[in-house]
Amino acid sequence: MFDGGLTMSFHKVNCPPVVGNLSKIRSQCRTRPNPCFAVRMSSTLVQTDENGDFYESKKISGSSSTELKSQPQNSLLSQANTVGIIGGVSVFSTLIFLEKLVWRSSRNGEECVPFVVCSEPALDGGRRPVHSSEVNGENIIIQNLRQKRIFLEKSGARCIVMPCHISNAWHDEISESCSLPFFHIGDCVARELKEAKLKPLDAGSSVRIGVLSTCETIAVAPYQQKLQNQGFEVVLPDKETMEHILMPAVESWNQRDIEGARNLLRIAIQVLLIRAVNIVILASDVLQNILPREDPLLKKCMDPMDALARTTIKWAKSAKKVHRKT
Repeated sequence: MFDGGLTMSFHKVNCPPVVGNLSKIRSQCRTRPNPCFAVRMSSTLVQTDENGDFYESKKISGSSSTELKSQPQNSLLSQANTVGIIGGVSVFSTLIFLEKLVWRSSRNGEECVPFVVCSEPALDGGRRPVHSSEVNGENIIIQNLRQKRIFLEKSGARCIVMPCHISNAWHDEISESCSLPFFHIGDCVARELKEAKLKPLDAGSSVRIGVLSTCETIAVAPYQQKLQNQGFEVVLPDKETMEHILMPAVESWNQRDIEGARNLLRIAIQVLLIRAVNIVILASDVLQNILPREDPLLKKCMDPMDALARTTIKWAKSAKKVHRKT
């Protein structure tokens, strides 16, 4: 679990599993050293009583250890703009979003948005656990994610986000009975595109938005519905493009044929652009990584995680201002 403000806190709690192999994640996560920031490491051991309330029993900072008097807490975090993050089916989605959230919210010397993360490594890679032959694996995932949402609410989160292309397909089920703002990644994308006031490239037609994803249905659904609700026409790649261009691009990338993967992805994007789409949404972590950042085609593409991060930061800054006034 990470407490924002450029302070890392690792908590041991009686709750759903929290971030897994930290040493592995740390080595795989991209870093951006910046001498302007000092990172303070601390660790807090937390226990819960029979009512689920938190008790803080020990706090460790640096190499010293200080015993604290145990006292009940209603939540781990008390900031009015704390963001609760439900880890994605892929842990890399979560890390990519955290990078965007931390660095964008702490620009110009500002404090990073406070946040708490709850992630489940067992769901990594889109694997669907099956409890028994009579239980649908999808329902188990939904229940698992809903429990994480509840845990984040008890931890002091004041809004919830889910930086995952796949998990947002179950947003309605996971957010059921949630009293906090719970941002849908598809809503964030559709809202930004609506505010951009795009013009149709074909006379007499609606503005067309392309969506590319390695998961043809489940990862596309969160964007397709929300975009259509805003009046956009959604354009998806046809079967031939998926089978002979997009999926081979991913296979080439996995086999470290970087140039081959890039050329194939460029073709897949061009296929949609030829169909007069204004913007192509890259709804896949793999697709986000293939093209180099200076590739001109990326100017025609959109990363949904950017939209989610911008929406989250905007909410957090607004919540902080409201809290100060009260």
